[in-house]
Amino acid sequence: MNRAAAVVRPALPVIVPALLAVMDALLVNGSGWGLGLGMALLAAVALLWRRRFPVTVFLTTLAGMYLGYIWFAPMIALYTVTTRRPDRRLLTGAAVLLVAAHFLPYPLSELSLSNRRQSALDLVDACFTATAPIALGLLVRTRRELAARLDELTGSRAREDRLLAEQVLATERARLAREMHDVVAHQVSLISLQAGAVQISTEDERARDGARKIRELSVRTLEELRHMVGILRAAGADTEELTPQPRLADLPRLIELSAMDVAYESACDPAAERSEAVERAAFRTVQEALTNARKHAPGARVRVRVTEDDADTLWVEVRNGPADAAVPAPELPGGGHGLVGLRERAQSLGGTLESHGTADGGFVVRAGLPREG
Repeated sequence: MNRAAAVVRPALPVIVPALLAVMDALLVNGSGWGLGLGMALLAAVALLWRRRFPVTVFLTTLAGMYLGYIWFAPMIALYTVTTRRPDRRLLTGAAVLLVAAHFLPYPLSELSLSNRRQSALDLVDACFTATAPIALGLLVRTRRELAARLDELTGSRAREDRLLAEQVLATERARLAREMHDVVAHQVSLISLQAGAVQISTEDERARDGARKIRELSVRTLEELRHMVGILRAAGADTEELTPQPRLADLPRLIELSAMDVAYESACDPAAERSEAVERAAFRTVQEALTNARKHAPGARVRVRVTEDDADTLWVEVRNGPADAAVPAPELPGGGHGLVGLRERAQSLGGTLESHGTADGGFVVRAGLPREG
């Protein structure tokens, strides 16, 4: 039964109008066969093809209206023309033809305008018969267009939401990449440095071998980390900051754990109210600069200065001298992401970062970060 309903239901909009037109033809013309009834029935049957040939079917129904005095078939055909071919000139011409077919009698010789009141009523009736299908057709077509537009907007919104979710995911990957580089690389390089010191200073062969393996594992870990950071950074742009982490007050502890010859100068109040992202960026700048100094200038003296000017800009400068030739290089890998990430972080906060070599063979990293970020 469901299968039969599925077959019949799509055919109802095609069959029902034709049946209504047949009933209209029989009611107006009676059951006696004649030219009027024949043309009216032809117009009714033509409605079966009104969706495929709307204009042709409409012209056919006009003949049935003029000869058989039917209403349903031409009105339904005009409604179909309006929904299928909403051309203004076509609709105007179709309305004029329907008014003429409705108002003019058959045969034309019976036309009489002596009764002006009745003629005016007939003309108004003909105009209403022509305009009602057009108005209804335009209303239905507009509703369909609005529904289609709404579906399109809904689909577009869904695509935008999906793209936004992908963008957020890419941003989180980039954030994770930078945090991994800032935190893990610093700690692993520190482990490698300490292992190198043990390898040089100890006389125990087993301890020396263990320290060498620790250094090798540290280098391998950093290499894998650099590769992963590159993949994550390529997944999306980093535009925002992560929440919780080290502040300016944590710099002394960072320097203490670095196991380097570092002179720390601070001319600003670490407890002053600043943007958390700005303080975190300052901390990461010092952390990355110390890591680079440890890799590229082992044994060098480092000076860290943190100041704040009248323009509410926090300045962080890390300057190291040339490497000490007596201290072996840790041979840690570098992916080139550190300074790039620091510069992106500073720019996202409205600040600047510059890094370059110095005349004495050292290196300087200087970042200016607005207090409010």
